[in-house]
Amino acid sequence: MTKKIFDYELNENLDLFVLIKAAQARLAKNGKQFIAFEFEDKSGEISAKYWDASDEEVKRYQSGQVVHLSGKRENYQGNPQIKIYKLRLATEQEPNDPSLYVQGAPQSVTEMQAELEKFVFKIHNSTWNRIVRVLLQKYQAQFFTYPAAKKNHHAFQGGLAYHTLTILKLAQGVSQLYPQVDESLLYAGAILHDLGKVIELSGAMGTQYTVAGNLLGHIVLVDEEIIKACQQLGIDTAKEDAILLRHMILAHHGLLEYGSPVTPHILEAEILHHLDDLDASIQMVETSLSHTSPGEFSERVFGLEGRSFYQRKQGKLE
Repeated sequence: MTKKIFDYELNENLDLFVLIKAAQARLAKNGKQFIAFEFEDKSGEISAKYWDASDEEVKRYQSGQVVHLSGKRENYQGNPQIKIYKLRLATEQEPNDPSLYVQGAPQSVTEMQAELEKFVFKIHNSTWNRIVRVLLQKYQAQFFTYPAAKKNHHAFQGGLAYHTLTILKLAQGVSQLYPQVDESLLYAGAILHDLGKVIELSGAMGTQYTVAGNLLGHIVLVDEEIIKACQQLGIDTAKEDAILLRHMILAHHGLLEYGSPVTPHILEAEILHHLDDLDASIQMVETSLSHTSPGEFSERVFGLEGRSFYQRKQGKLE
């Protein structure tokens, strides 16, 4: 079998085809240009720097392209990276299809669609149900194929739908424990909370932020989509049901400094914020530990205050 990025041990030379997930031209302290890469295959993604890059090389190596990479796997300040020896574009005779290197969700699109539909049926409030159905129909293709982020959590094909489904399952458990929770509102908010990422991001291949994503962000973008859906359906946006659903979206990051225009002021919004944070945190830790040997600490996880996590020597006891 062909070895993948994380099949190589620390300080081992590697020789393989990878996808350029991201490529940014930057200036070093000495004033010379270099390219900051994020390489990807189905085992994960890893960073690398291509020093003294010419303008022609910056134009040549773009996100979404498959390259042949020769180098060595190293660690830098606790994080894995590749020291590049040689780099070239894959030829037509070589495995140059980007889809061969993109990570995917643990479930198929068909499975996720079926699971999601069951939750939509449980949204008994007609206003919320109609808005959710209109927006899911409008963005169905993107919703089930897009990542939930450019990097950090669920940054893989289908990650947006998979992340959403995990939150819905957590929400179901919370609703069963706390009968005072409005299950319909929590489910509707969970389904729509990150839907704006289908506009904020460019897709699973060489994921980048769009102009709207950079200038507005997914929270504002999905709020606009809810307003458009209300107008399409003849729903008064001043109606309390519409305002409550919009609040679920606008408050789901929890704090103003984390990008939410408002903080949670209803129970269901507070719950959604914590479930979103919980699932994202678990995914980041699990991804980091999947590349960590037993008895060692993982790379530092940027999205979790730069903390590293210990990989226990003995697996979970049954």
